[in-house]
Amino acid sequence: MSPKLFELQSGALFVSDAHYSAQRPKLLELLKKILSGEILATQVILMGDICDLLFGGISLTYKRNRDLIELINAISKKMQVLYLEGNHDFLLKRYFPNIQIVPLQKQPLHVRYKNSDILLAHGDFGSELKYRIYTSMIRSRLLLSFLGFVDLVSFHSIIHWLDGYLTQKDDCKEIVDFEALIKRRLDENELLKYDALIEGHFHQNRSFSFGNFHYTNLGAFACNERFFVVKSGHEALVLEELFL
Repeated sequence: MSPKLFELQSGALFVSDAHYSAQRPKLLELLKKILSGEILATQVILMGDICDLLFGGISLTYKRNRDLIELINAISKKMQVLYLEGNHDFLLKRYFPNIQIVPLQKQPLHVRYKNSDILLAHGDFGSELKYRIYTSMIRSRLLLSFLGFVDLVSFHSIIHWLDGYLTQKDDCKEIVDFEALIKRRLDENELLKYDALIEGHFHQNRSFSFGNFHYTNLGAFACNERFFVVKSGHEALVLEELFL
């Protein structure tokens, strides 16, 4: 028997690419408002790269994100939380025991919304071979354990190097020919048989249609603290863009 599909509800709240860190702490404010009910949500869908660095088995990344992890776990006691792992946050099950965690190898995730078949993904699936090899290696528990040991005995030199690298990245730049890039990915991965794909990763905040297929790239919370809510009363999935 096939596993039951996750049912997306009206009022579900999406957050993508928050890249939470000490320099970008505003996600805590959003989660506190969800927990208190000040911001209403029926479900919380975390679309990956919620943290700038959170790797299962690397103790410093857990310590840095402890407040965030505790808030997400508290929310999960009140409503469904779905967490799609990204390329900055993975091997997370140990931190979120009551949350459905979706690793890269299970993305895109097929979910249902009313009568529509929707795909959800962080967005780094189906990449070129070199990137797929890299993502497979970095998610190896054995390799992470080794890197965690090296980081610990070297006074966190690996994590500090990553910190320096990430602070130089422009998380909000526009991608030229983005629509053409997405069309190639959809064709190569045979996804146009579904109704829609919602993903993050690219930080573009753009939507377009290819025939009857609708594509949405969610804007990054890290860029201007935007999030998205599934609007009620619509047969097709409609996302309302909101700001903290």
